[in-house]
Order: sequence, then C-alpha cells, then structure tokens
Amino acid sequence: MLGTHKTQQSNPLLAFSQNLNENFNPQLEHESSLPVAGCLCSTVLLRKIIMNQYPAFLTLAFSVFTLSIDASEPAPEKQAGLIVSDGHLIREGRAYRGVGANYFSLFHRILKDPTDKSYDEGLRRLSEAQIPFVRFMAGGFWPVDWDLYMRDKEDYFKRMDAVVRSAEKHQIGLIPSLFWNMATFPDIVGEPMDQLGNEKSKTIAFIEQYTTEMVLRYRNSPAIWGWEFGNEYNMLVDLPNASSHRPKIAPHLKTGFERTSRDELSSEAMLTAFGHFARTVRKHDAHRILITGNSIPRRHAFHNSKERSWKPDNRPQFESVLRRDNPSPYDVTCVHIYGNNGQGSTKSISELVETLQEISGRTRQPLFIGEFGAPSNLGSEKEKSLFAEMLGAIEANNVPLSAFWVFDYPGQNTDWNVTFENERSYMLKIVAEANHRMRADLRDNEKAESGSRETLTPSPDTTGHTAP
Repeated sequence: MLGTHKTQQSNPLLAFSQNLNENFNPQLEHESSLPVAGCLCSTVLLRKIIMNQYPAFLTLAFSVFTLSIDASEPAPEKQAGLIVSDGHLIREGRAYRGVGANYFSLFHRILKDPTDKSYDEGLRRLSEAQIPFVRFMAGGFWPVDWDLYMRDKEDYFKRMDAVVRSAEKHQIGLIPSLFWNMATFPDIVGEPMDQLGNEKSKTIAFIEQYTTEMVLRYRNSPAIWGWEFGNEYNMLVDLPNASSHRPKIAPHLKTGFERTSRDELSSEAMLTAFGHFARTVRKHDAHRILITGNSIPRRHAFHNSKERSWKPDNRPQFESVLRRDNPSPYDVTCVHIYGNNGQGSTKSISELVETLQEISGRTRQPLFIGEFGAPSNLGSEKEKSLFAEMLGAIEANNVPLSAFWVFDYPGQNTDWNVTFENERSYMLKIVAEANHRMRADLRDNEKAESGSRETLTPSPDTTGHTAP
C-alpha cells in the first residue's frame, strides 16, 4: 500500500519501500555497504557518481554480453516448466493447478552471505510438505545488492546456480522475479525512472542483458516454471498524487540522490519495459509462461490513467485495465490479492476471484494469484478466517496457480512470516491439503474425459466400416 486512504492493501514490501526513511527494515539493508558522501545532488552529478561506482559495468555495458555459458546452446526440445495451451495451464502435458509459496529471500540470503545455505533446507521442507513451487526475488532489492553482479558475475551466478540446483534436487518449481524493485535498475545506470519507457535507454539495455543471461543459463533446468518481470509495478502508475510517491532516497544503498517528476512511473513506461522483457525471453524460451508480477488493479486505476482522478472504476473499466496490464505475449493474468476493495464492483473475496477467473477465461490467460495472505496483526481468529476464505475462493473457482505470502522471511516476523515452527505453520498444512484435493480433481477429470472419449469412439464392424 502507498500510505494514503486512496490505496488498497497490497504487497507489504511495496509499502516498506515507499516508507524507507520513516521505517527502515534492517533485513533488507546491505550490512557491508559504504555510505556515499552527500545527500542531494544534481542529476548530472548523480550519473557521474554512478559511473565511478560501476566503471567495469559501463565499460562493457550494452555491447556484446559476456555470458558464463555458451549462448549458442540449443533450446531444450522438451517443453519444461509451465506453458499455456489453448487457454489452459499445462505442466508435463497435463492440466495443472497448484498453490505455492512466496520465498522472497530464497536467493537474497546467499547473495548477502555465501555461507548461508538455509535455502536448501527451506526448499527441501517445502517440497516434502507438498508445496510444489516458489516465487522469489531473483536478484537484489537495492542497487547496492547488485554490487557482486557488477564486480564478479562468475561468483554471482555461482550463487544463483546453487539455488537452482537445490530446487532441481528437491523437485520443486521456481518462478524467478527478475526486476523486483522498480527504481533499482534506473538507479544502477544513473537514469530516472521514465527511462523504463525508452527502448534505447541504459535501463532497458540492462533489463535485456540480465534477462538474456538468466534465460540462457537456466532454460534447460526443469526447476524453472516461468519467468516474471518484477513486483507490482502497476501499483505506482499514473497516480494523481505521484509526486508524493516517488522512490525514496537512500544513498547508503546507492539509490539516486534526488527524485523529480521523471521518477513518476507512467503506464506507458511500464508497458514498454514489460514488452521488452517479454520479447527478450521469447528469443530464447518460446514456451514457459511469462508473468508481469502485477497486483490487482486499483479501484480507481482506469480513472487514474484517463484523468488522474480517484473516481471509482466500473466493471468494464476494471477489466480494461486488467487486460492492459497483462498484455500479449504475457500468457497468464497476474494479480495479488489481500482482500476486496470493490474492484470490478465486487462485494466479497469469493466474488472478486470468480470475476477474475471469468475474465481470464475469456482472454485465455490462466489466472495466477501471485500473492495472497492474511497478516497476524489481525488477531488469530480473523487471520485464520481470512486466509481460509482466500484459499477457499481459489479452490472453489479452480484458479490454476497461486502462491501465499511469505515463507521464511524474518524481516516480517511480526505480521506475515510463515515457517514450519511458528504459529502460522497451519497455513502450510491447509495449503498442502488444498493441493492434494486439486490433484485428485484433476485426476478425476482426466478419467472422466478418457471415459467419455472411449464411449464416443465408434468401433469397427466386420466389414471394415464403423458401427452406427
């Protein structure tokens, strides 16, 4: 949420990033980062500073990329991961439904500390608990978190390799979200956020470089289920009060030193970045699902874009924004849900999920509820009731893909963290039970369809003709 009464409750990390100065979360702080002298400077000076911070990057940037694998490696013949066929989500040739987990810090922990191998135990336990996949931040959150990538790509990807190998070993799927924090990548190359909308910008070139490296390196891994762009960019586009929600300034994390109107994200810039990412992935992986990483559109999103007002959207307007924000070639409809704020003129969580499922059915983009959950600060009874209501709506409406927020993230111990040891461990149990029922339903459907085909298939008579 963005901290105004005009917003919906959404990803807690987005709220955190928008309130950095007021409530800094030490879990995301890079402990070894060096402070940068000064607090404010001109855009020109900012870019000079960043050039000094990343000289190796700017020497090689945006030319021929040096990959740690052979870029000529052939694409896999087998369609690994999740694909969409005829509007249906498919895995290994069969219809798929499943509820996974957000494991936000899966890679971030080893990125910060190469001796931290807790990701392996986490993936093992999730797999054994029948949690089939995880969505995770596949990079750094702040610009400073990308120092290792800039300095030593071999070491950086060695750490990512370890996570992917662990997922392969434990047979659990991965949905990497490559560009989680929207201001980070313009900051790294010394550009304002509007350059997400410039196809020739250094920001877009960085997105293309990292996407290419990730996809070429891991497209042959059975652990990779899909490719996601980033996290909830749509929550910050076209806001009437955008000047109040510019990215925060945190010099010790190597963010920009000033923010201007050029750091107010537009839907046009967002869609340009989405498009470039999707085209880059599709050059090297023609099949796996593409995911925007968006939250559910705001209740006023259509009017935010059209007239910069807070006028509520009606059902057709809500649908138009949902479709706009999940454009082709993205083959799933992605939303995050933490309640119901009246989107699409709906009155309940169940009605909202039903509406989303109906729209995604018509657009032939299977629904992915990339985040859902209930915070502990609601109190135990309300927390359990809300979580059960969300999971029940997902199951009742046959939502093919969803993931709860958040597994093993100590930074949110007071409200969102779910572990096998804490009082929220029941969520893992009831998600596993839902997955069991979903698998059984899919098996029953396959048997019914198989029996129907056998009944309808005519048998030959003795003359070689088919019997009536």
